[in-house]
Amino acid sequence: MVFDRDLSPAQVRNLEAQVGVRVVDRTEVILDIFAQRARTGAGKLQVELAQLEYQLPRLTGRGIAMSRLGGGIGTRGPGETQLETERRAIQRRIARLQRDVDQLQAHRARLRQRRQQTEVPSVAVVGYTNAGKSTLVNALTQSEVYAADQLFATLDPTTRRLAIADPETQALRTLVLTDTVGFIRDLPPSLVDAFRATLEEVTEADALLHVVDLSHPDWRHQIRAVMAILAEMPITPGPILLVFNKLDQAESDTLAIAQDEFPNALFISAQARLGLGHLRAQLLQLVDYASGGA
Repeated sequence: MVFDRDLSPAQVRNLEAQVGVRVVDRTEVILDIFAQRARTGAGKLQVELAQLEYQLPRLTGRGIAMSRLGGGIGTRGPGETQLETERRAIQRRIARLQRDVDQLQAHRARLRQRRQQTEVPSVAVVGYTNAGKSTLVNALTQSEVYAADQLFATLDPTTRRLAIADPETQALRTLVLTDTVGFIRDLPPSLVDAFRATLEEVTEADALLHVVDLSHPDWRHQIRAVMAILAEMPITPGPILLVFNKLDQAESDTLAIAQDEFPNALFISAQARLGLGHLRAQLLQLVDYASGGA
């Protein structure tokens, strides 16, 4: 039985006793998907940290075996229960993973500082999960960022350079696009903490490109969910360019409604390569505005 909300450990135990089947809450489902999607060392590190932080308060109630007295190497004494032993082991692992995440955070901070020193403007590509962010980055930069029609295909931020010809001078200008982890409504706190090194790419960028799946029936709610997460960032992100993707898959009525509600937004299809020329020109204006040049 799956609940689309977070449950306390006591709620899970009580429900399982009542219904006689395993009970899974929203965060556990999301963590399981994340575990399947993690491909790089950094991604696996952040997922494991989030999983352990979720599991720690849920160790109790896992059967009689967890309350048996234990002893021997690695335990504090013969009176310590197996539950306490496992809890200490998880806490040690969490502390170690936190140190690794801190190092990852410092490494990415150095990379961002290096980009800033070369005065290359940066744009973070954000949006609800499966909005087509990675496909758009690939289409703009002719790169091969992993993209798939699935939730959370991208867990690690991927940065690619993009050269755009200035429409007035025709001189090539360079900026960097950073593909980020997809957002969801009610992002679990454990994921926010574990992926803080990834989310910092959003707050440190000069500007944001907010990609929306126009073909999704709940696209309005997805926009609000992304904006709510951005509003909770410790540092206010830069200016945002709203881009509706999957234009080729959207209904004409939906397109008319979105154009009326968001007259300044762009409408593209990354998969069909529609509207990308206009998007490139708008990206230059966006970074100019962010730097105070326009």
